[in-house]
Amino acid sequence: MTTRLRTAHTADLTPAELRAARTLLDAAFDGGFADEDWDHGLGGIHALVHDERGLAAHGSVIQRRVLHDGRSLRVGYVEAVGVRPDARRTGLGGQVMAALERVVDGAYDLGALSASEDGATLYAARGWQVWPGRICALGPEGVVRLPAEEGTTFLRPASAGHLDPAHELVFDWRDGDVL
Repeated sequence: MTTRLRTAHTADLTPAELRAARTLLDAAFDGGFADEDWDHGLGGIHALVHDERGLAAHGSVIQRRVLHDGRSLRVGYVEAVGVRPDARRTGLGGQVMAALERVVDGAYDLGALSASEDGATLYAARGWQVWPGRICALGPEGVVRLPAEEGTTFLRPASAGHLDPAHELVFDWRDGDVL
């Protein structure tokens, strides 16, 4: 199978490419990909893999901020990673992640992502590590703990160096994160 990888900022994708990515993600997540999930994946760099049938895999990395132990760190947050159901287990997710990791490693203090049960194996195999500490968000009412994100948030250190799990990670707030 011949594939072609393209990286582009959201601003450089055509409306048709954005529709194709959203359609792929709806199929990849079996209808469980919400409008907020889609919104979280916009505004950064997208990795798109095409095969003979069209768009086969997608992911994006967007900038977020996280507070940790008195520091504000730039985070390359990986979002909207999905592979077309008929193209799974062929290495396309790895191609997407390699492209996104290049961006994270070159432009951010660290990488982060929230993994589904299916995706966790891919990320762990690529060296991403589960954050063992608390996860929070800075919501409209202040810092809110996100226990559902604990154990599913993976980090890629990049230039930030060691982060102490005794101190929580407090991510910037986005719609859909804090209920």
